[in-house]
Amino acid sequence: MGAEIQLMKGNEAIAEAAIRAGADAYFGYPITPQSEIIEYLAHEDPYNKRTGMVVLQAESEIAAINMVYGAAACGKKAMTSSSSPGISLKQEGISYMVGAELPGLIVNVARGGPGLGTIQPGQADYFQTVKGGGHGDYNMIVLAPSTVQEQYDHVGLGFDLAFKYRNPVMILSDGAIGQMMEKVQLSPQKPREQKIYDWATTGKTPDRERNYITSLFLEAEIQERKNIQLQEKFKRMKESEVRYEEIMTKDADYILVAYGISARISESVIDIARKNGIKLGLLRPITLWPFPSQRIFELAERIKGILCVEMSAGQMIEDVQLAVQGKIEVKHYGRMGGSIASPSEVYNNFISLFLK
Repeated sequence: MGAEIQLMKGNEAIAEAAIRAGADAYFGYPITPQSEIIEYLAHEDPYNKRTGMVVLQAESEIAAINMVYGAAACGKKAMTSSSSPGISLKQEGISYMVGAELPGLIVNVARGGPGLGTIQPGQADYFQTVKGGGHGDYNMIVLAPSTVQEQYDHVGLGFDLAFKYRNPVMILSDGAIGQMMEKVQLSPQKPREQKIYDWATTGKTPDRERNYITSLFLEAEIQERKNIQLQEKFKRMKESEVRYEEIMTKDADYILVAYGISARISESVIDIARKNGIKLGLLRPITLWPFPSQRIFELAERIKGILCVEMSAGQMIEDVQLAVQGKIEVKHYGRMGGSIASPSEVYNNFISLFLK
């Protein structure tokens, strides 16, 4: 029997992946360009026939993230999604989930900003996502898909990582990938897990007393111990969960660093450069946090320069600059407010910045 393949929008792929991953619950609120996620789930599983999944449009983004908190506290596989302004509203709840050590999956199909901005794609949520948009010292694993297939694959991976570390995971997509259609290879349907986690608030059992989940510790000494414990966990994530892809970097004199739709564009830039005799490669971070700093440092030992391609004024470039430790020149080219650069535009700016 051959693989099951469907032509799907990126947002539809996320929704179908949630169903097939055996998710217990989705709580969300419509906002363009990600509304197809909640629409698909509501249409495909309105009577819980496939998985028993709860699908609920909350009264607000704030309500949705706190519903995820509640479901996660019961040990359930819960997720939410939104686009840039809606994710801003979820930040307090995300910080609470990290502080309470709760797993959950959050999807941001980013749009141009700031403010209400535009419904066109953007990448200016990088700082908010990887530097901790909410309060306190915390991190989340951040997955950055560049294809519709990865949109699908990252849902199952995101849930696995969330439960592995008892920490929320974010998928940072963009409006272009969320709206584009590509072939997707679908995985078999997973049954919903019946596992009862020893940390979950499932009430008193013969084996233990009730669990209490909170992120509130009024004594500074206790709160500091909690922070130290969390930092140790984040360190384990950094040691084990870095993901990236390299394209034509082995002989490259220069490389582009880009993620999401900018990485798709950058692949075409490489083709143009190679046809013109320029040895250009691409490093695509798949995890924006933890960032592939060590690999970028290793590349910086032998290449001449790096161009960061982003749909922003320049945010990821700061992490690339930190990674190279001053060894080589790092420059930026980006479009803002929902505008997408063409491959020829990026190529011409690369030539102007490095070879003229």
